[in-house]
Amino acid sequence: LLNRPLTLSEKIVYGHLDDPHNQEIDRGRTYLRLRPDRVAMQDATAQMAMLQFISSGLPKVAVPSTIHCDHLIEAQIGGAQDLARAKDVNQEVYNFLSSAGAKYGVGFWKPGSGIIHQIILENYAYPGVMLIGTDSHTPNGGGLGAICIGVGGADAVDVMAGIPWELKCPKVIGVKLTGSLSGWTSPKDVILKVAGILTVKGGTGAIVEYHGPGVDSISCTGMATICNMGAEIGATTSVFPYNHRMRTYLEKTGREIAALADEYSDLLVPDEGCEYDQIIELNLDELKPHINGPFTPDLAHPVSKVGAVAEKNGWPLDVKVGLIGSCTNSSYEDMGRAASLAKQALDKGLKCKAQFTVTPGSEQIRATIERDGYAKTFRDVGGVVLANACGPCIGQWDRRDVKKGEKNTIVTSFNRNFTARNDANPATHAFVTSPEIVTALAIAGTLNFNPETDYLTAPNGEKFKLEPPTGDELPSKDFDPGQDTYQHPPADGTSLKVDVNPQSNRLQLLEPFDKWSGNDLEDMQVLIKVKGKCTTDHISAAGPWLKFRGHLDNISNNMLIGAVNSENDAINKIKNHLNGEYGGVPDVARHYKANGVSWVVVGDDNYGEGSSREHAALEPRHLGGRAIIVKSFARIHETNLKKQGLLPLTFSNSSDYDKIRPDDKISIRGLKTFTPGKPLAAVVKHSDGTEETLELNHSFNETQIEWFRAGSALNRMKSLQH
Repeated sequence: LLNRPLTLSEKIVYGHLDDPHNQEIDRGRTYLRLRPDRVAMQDATAQMAMLQFISSGLPKVAVPSTIHCDHLIEAQIGGAQDLARAKDVNQEVYNFLSSAGAKYGVGFWKPGSGIIHQIILENYAYPGVMLIGTDSHTPNGGGLGAICIGVGGADAVDVMAGIPWELKCPKVIGVKLTGSLSGWTSPKDVILKVAGILTVKGGTGAIVEYHGPGVDSISCTGMATICNMGAEIGATTSVFPYNHRMRTYLEKTGREIAALADEYSDLLVPDEGCEYDQIIELNLDELKPHINGPFTPDLAHPVSKVGAVAEKNGWPLDVKVGLIGSCTNSSYEDMGRAASLAKQALDKGLKCKAQFTVTPGSEQIRATIERDGYAKTFRDVGGVVLANACGPCIGQWDRRDVKKGEKNTIVTSFNRNFTARNDANPATHAFVTSPEIVTALAIAGTLNFNPETDYLTAPNGEKFKLEPPTGDELPSKDFDPGQDTYQHPPADGTSLKVDVNPQSNRLQLLEPFDKWSGNDLEDMQVLIKVKGKCTTDHISAAGPWLKFRGHLDNISNNMLIGAVNSENDAINKIKNHLNGEYGGVPDVARHYKANGVSWVVVGDDNYGEGSSREHAALEPRHLGGRAIIVKSFARIHETNLKKQGLLPLTFSNSSDYDKIRPDDKISIRGLKTFTPGKPLAAVVKHSDGTEETLELNHSFNETQIEWFRAGSALNRMKSLQH
């Protein structure tokens, strides 16, 4: 069809087209209808995905699918105790997911098995596969030459139902790597640097494809780290070409597919002469260790300069806690390199000045680092080994060393550092970096420490420098699998029951959303005009709210409670225009809904960046929202809004954002002739009696317009079955 050389991502994506002969392919413009090979869901998003699948009425999933219990385990004391407490507190949710998995043919990885993306890398990802996951860091699998894409739960339901999955044909950004990694520089520094170049929205609508001679100096798990954090630049996914590092990893994790990958290796690399939409070149010989933050993952600093920048900006220099692990950086190699630094400190009689936590990525990693002595080294240097779970990275952290509102600094090997994300304290300055740099800064206790040049002082007064970290890419004695934590679904689960207690405050069966009335949407109240950065953490916070991810009405009480109101620069304080009083965003929304008043949200740039959580779309729909009007959207959130029958619209002229006042009423006109590529109109009525008409763009295609008319994608799917 294309008659030109293909990039690797094009080979894999177009190789999964539903109808390649009739598919129009134009990067950045057309919608592709795809057939992914498998689905993976983490437990916080799987609840809503499975509730939607149950309400679809289908008997069994159409593609191999798995559920992974990793998001609901709160870090408090240490691995074993925290896991036991989580199993008790979340028993109802785990039982629901386990029984729903068994009934509908979905594999179930029990709590304690590990973080979804590490489990996928160890078991399911392979070169050329296309996998979708209900978590924004699903692209981790690109480290094995796979196209793994983060989606909302409703997208997963499409694939599990055997319906072609839609994706706007991605552009392709090429990152050419030359030179090789050495010394203190790690794979994480590649993506920290790229994030600094592209920013949090520079990858939107594109797949980032790494290539060039520098690739071979990076381990397979290192490549996964780079792809994982590509979520932070808004990329659809990221991918590396197949090489011997991937083959070795496949063999070490016991997968015979390595021989097949070798046989077809020419298909698993980009074609000579293929064209990228944009090219970035990075010389790994010159790349220095980086640290990004605070409050946004694209504020990049060389480690050598961050101390001075922090002093200038008034960021606290004392490092209170160093945290290593997460789905981004919890491989055997990561743990080994961090342990090599901890051992050097111990040999000189030093322990960490900061608190230090370690999160293993999987039960296999935990068991192996216990066997090989890394875990003991971490404990000896003052660290705590947490459960094999997301933990503090997603706000599952019962942090007690600082009071809420107290200014402090933490350094992590995680991926995101949005305000209050890790510990619910908006005054915490979180920085993301490599596990090696986290360990060094935890030992030194300050941001103002460059391990390449600066000295530490041993208890006996001796000054010494840390040698660059070292660590085996993979264990020489093979992996220790640890405990078996996987539940395979039975061959036939039709007779099994899935119970949801109507009195539950954690699970709630879904009621269908109302259909479009057939008319334009008139005189909708502006609920809130959001100012500045508004991620899915701002729209539907995680942390303590994760327990309500299976109960739409309860979790809707966190809708937009983190967003800044342009009217008063306050958080969760908006004016109720029916009674003139100020209240919390969800409370005012509920009052409007109870009184039959539809409403809209007005937002800024890259609205909905971050996590794939579809609750950020379900909640506004549930509480009476009809449209979200912004300067620009992040990819996953825009799709999630469409799936739930909302209208994600963008100002044709972004400066029109400034024309909207907090007490405006907005009508959306043109819905009777709603067609792809044709703008809609917003008639904005101001309280002083004046009105103006603004042009609004949308990215709906024909199928998505049907979702809107039906009230949601799920309603549309059900109507097509009858």
